[in-house]
Amino acid sequence: MHQLNKFMTSNVYTVNETQSVQDAANLMSQYNIGSVPVVNNAGQMVGIITDRDITLRTTAQGEAAQTPISQEMTAQQVVQGTPEMDAHEAAQLMAQHQIRRLPVVENGQVIGMVALGDLAVDNQLNNEAEEALSSISTPSEPQK
Repeated sequence: MHQLNKFMTSNVYTVNETQSVQDAANLMSQYNIGSVPVVNNAGQMVGIITDRDITLRTTAQGEAAQTPISQEMTAQQVVQGTPEMDAHEAAQLMAQHQIRRLPVVENGQVIGMVALGDLAVDNQLNNEAEEALSSISTPSEPQK
């Protein structure tokens, strides 16, 4: 079995939901990352903010400095994995939801992040990672 805890990056940077979007963007720039889990004051994951969220929801409107992250993050039904989750299942989940990065959560706390590239380095998972990327790269249809 290929559990996610063998593939995940455990040094995860997070932001608090009350911080500004500019703070999140600065963190992404400093560490060259594309998404940051959002936590509340208790350290529980409440959402995720991506570079795309910032670009489309905030920067285009010129409000990054004063906009709290809680207004721009994805909060409802944040797709997440667990440390014991099978990596094959994680790749399928990422393809289904068209995401490239999956937060790994245990007891509500973010303990890691897995990117498609992390899965692609394993020969047994390479094909699934390629299939997931193919699904992610295909534009989704508008919801009706």
